[in-house]
Amino acid sequence: MSDFECCGLHEVCEKAINQDIEYYEDEELDRFRGRTAYEEEEVEEFREVLYTMRTDEVAGWLQSLELRQINLPNELKDEAFLLINS
Repeated sequence: MSDFECCGLHEVCEKAINQDIEYYEDEELDRFRGRTAYEEEEVEEFREVLYTMRTDEVAGWLQSLELRQINLPNELKDEAFLLINS
């Protein structure tokens, strides 16, 4: 047992994470499952999805990508986290 117990009330708690996959009109990104590197035009596909959603959807989108085993391009990580925290 760890020193920290998950209460399930915070977004970062494991219990609070919904395991159901929700799509954000981004089904085309499924072809990137398991990839760790992307060409610039592929990064732009992710960027287009990122900037066409509402700011309050970004955290859910990142969770959806994770559940689908799709890695967010490194070039977009800072942008995504800035949107989450804005």
